[in-house]
Amino acid sequence: MSFPDTAVQLAALAEAEGGNHESLSPFVTGGGALLILLLLLFITTRFNRDR
Repeated sequence: MSFPDTAVQLAALAEAEGGNHESLSPFVTGGGALLILLLLLFITTRFNRDR
């Protein structure tokens, strides 16, 4: 099976399923990702101090 055939099948499957889940809020997902990235930034800057 070639890549274009697989891509067409995956696109058709995504359209049939809808792709949206009721329990996934974009604000919660984005807020959680932002919080994790800010935490990683804080940890990185704490360990990267010039002494």
